[in-house]
Amino acid sequence: MALEGMSMCRRPSWAVAARAVPRIVQSSFLRGQPGLGRASVARQQVRGWITGFTALMALSGVGALGRAEPGMTIGGAGDSAGVKGGGLVDLAALGNEVCRRLEWSARKWRQIAPAVHHLARQHAEAIEALSDDGRVATLVALATFIDAKRKATGGLAVLAPGRTVIGLLDPDQGLGPKEVTAIADAYGCTSTIFKKQAAGDTLDSVADAFLASVTAAVTTGKPTTVIVLGHGLPTEIQSYHIRFERLAKALLDGVPPAAAVDLSSLVLVCDDCFSADFQINLLGEITREAERRRLPLTSLPVCIAGTNCNRVGFVAVGEKFVPHFWRDVIELYFIRRPRPKVVTLADFFENVDNMMYGYGRAVILEDGRVAGYRLINADLVQDPVVFVPLQSEDLAKLRAILGLPSEALLSHWLDVG
Repeated sequence: MALEGMSMCRRPSWAVAARAVPRIVQSSFLRGQPGLGRASVARQQVRGWITGFTALMALSGVGALGRAEPGMTIGGAGDSAGVKGGGLVDLAALGNEVCRRLEWSARKWRQIAPAVHHLARQHAEAIEALSDDGRVATLVALATFIDAKRKATGGLAVLAPGRTVIGLLDPDQGLGPKEVTAIADAYGCTSTIFKKQAAGDTLDSVADAFLASVTAAVTTGKPTTVIVLGHGLPTEIQSYHIRFERLAKALLDGVPPAAAVDLSSLVLVCDDCFSADFQINLLGEITREAERRRLPLTSLPVCIAGTNCNRVGFVAVGEKFVPHFWRDVIELYFIRRPRPKVVTLADFFENVDNMMYGYGRAVILEDGRVAGYRLINADLVQDPVVFVPLQSEDLAKLRAILGLPSEALLSHWLDVG
């Protein structure tokens, strides 16, 4: 698909990308070195297998993108220079076996496969001791676990009567409040938009007002969807220089004293560069801040990222400054008729994701039907992500799949594709 656009990062994309590389424990993914013991060789074979699985998905057009280990900040200054790995031997057959056992449609697999990859990379150490068949079985189990969470959370409302919408829009003149208010009104939502546009507005004053509104939303407990459109970095909403720590603090400041942290009423939509990186950092900081305040954590918010990890976002160049992800949301759920009564989470991780799959990829036609996709420009691939909160029973299931002890620390959120 021909694209017209510019990156949603104010810095040159190569410079920002250098900061965006996840800080992952490199020792888990190093190439084999001579003189290693048998156990080390076995571990490196598995690491090569996971790297090969990454490449397999990339070659098939799925896209394999970075993730961070639990508790880590990604994209910060001083982070590692990336992940190394190698080995594609016999990996195609392994990937095909995973697909064969799942018996899913090609569309379903390509939407979930990147999430399976990220989860496998995060828990590479737990996979090392498994046989080849055990590794395939574990991948199948992880994919099934992710699919179950998609089914369990897909009906959650993002735009619906009675929801409040809070928008934060980049100061660029081409991005108007109507890009959010029109679709919010169409679904019976009340909306408040923050944007530096009035005389006397400053970046700081708009940021402060936005954060105060977010805090109030947590305090009231009303169903709220927060929509951020503009420029981003892995560690901040770049348009207003709001770091993830600051947003996490604003969210927890709305929790009543001594109460449990329950952010299940919130959905955060970010359509800017490195939005998945930012949301991972945010979710991790919410978890840590709750621990620092000695508050029990009941639920994290749901997060929707217009760009996957290490990915820049794009906007059309013209009179309007509308990021591609949000532009597709408007196309599907505002312009097209008939409109649904409610826009749900499944509409994002199924329909919006599917519409955006063509960016950077070309359709392969066979007998007049879409047989697959060919990657033509990896730089244009955004592959949106949805993160959902995990409860204690979910964490127990995940530990069981991975063979981890009951006390093993896991992130309290899950990428469901």
